[in-house]
Amino acid sequence: MRALLQRVLQAKVVVDGETTGEIDKGILVFLGLGKEDNLEKGKKLIDKILKYRFFDDEQGKMGWNVSQANGGILLVSQFTLMAQTQKGLRPDFGPAMPPDQAKALYEDLVAYAKTQFTHVETGIFAADMKVHLVNDGPVTFNLEVE
Repeated sequence: MRALLQRVLQAKVVVDGETTGEIDKGILVFLGLGKEDNLEKGKKLIDKILKYRFFDDEQGKMGWNVSQANGGILLVSQFTLMAQTQKGLRPDFGPAMPPDQAKALYEDLVAYAKTQFTHVETGIFAADMKVHLVNDGPVTFNLEVE
């Protein structure tokens, strides 16, 4: 399970011309699910994202988490994060979780995130999403849990 986190001033997901999720200041999370992933791992990752300190505090250091920064979370599924890219010139998506399983796990993780944090928005699983963002910094981190 991988999450690419981007600190944003604003972000939104548009599907077929309609906004499906939108935040101002906060974290845009691209989430990749692998074949061996499960809800327990996902909960650990969501908890880590919510506690991860990469917003500036009063001293200008990365000391605040998303809650302390009064931000939001925009959670977007992205199976391409699971691609193997070490060999050749074409990504290998073999490690990605099959779509039916991934959709169920993604929906469970969204539901869990909403029980842990008040401002969680989403894209639409497997849709052709247009993601708009204003990266703040830029600040981007890759998180994984085992």
